[in-house]
Amino acid sequence: MQYRTIRNEAQDEFIERKSRFIGYAKPVKTQDEAIEFINNIKSKHWDATHNCYAYVLQEGQIRRYSDDGEPQGTAGVPMLQVLLKENLTDLCVVATRYFGGILLGAGGLVRAYSKSAKIAIDAAGAVVYTLCNTAQITCDYNQYGKVNALIPQNGGRIIDTKFEADVCITIVIPPDNISALDKDLAEATAGQCKTIITGEKFEEI
Repeated sequence: MQYRTIRNEAQDEFIERKSRFIGYAKPVKTQDEAIEFINNIKSKHWDATHNCYAYVLQEGQIRRYSDDGEPQGTAGVPMLQVLLKENLTDLCVVATRYFGGILLGAGGLVRAYSKSAKIAIDAAGAVVYTLCNTAQITCDYNQYGKVNALIPQNGGRIIDTKFEADVCITIVIPPDNISALDKDLAEATAGQCKTIITGEKFEEI
């Protein structure tokens, strides 16, 4: 199971026929987080002509958008379409417009608001999260070097290592990779080491 979202909060901007468009994007998990982000942008740009937005959430399969006074269908929907076309979820985009005195027409607005969403997403950077297992591997100090090298070779990532009587390594790894890692661990440690699954979480691998 995977989903695609953005890595960071980001912004970018451009001028279109004297109108200034500023695109903002932020990863969000809930509707409350999305609304808080939108309100923050509106407060920051209280003097803007429009602050349009769109957001998509996994929770409840929610999709929301607003034209914020632009002609219906020329701002929020095009921004939402960018998110859906890019197969993104758990994020919110806001496009702030300062009107420059020249009307863009419906087609021009659609293109400008689509571009606002796209440049903000590009600035934020897309990332894929995979549902992984968290697991622990315990080994002795002589085996640590071999075990440590096998984890990334099998698509895992080390998130914690405790050096006590033995070495206890905590990892995240896609479920499909566990059997291959266990096979390599068994060969490298004469059957003494294997993964013990402790849970699951979404991780960038």
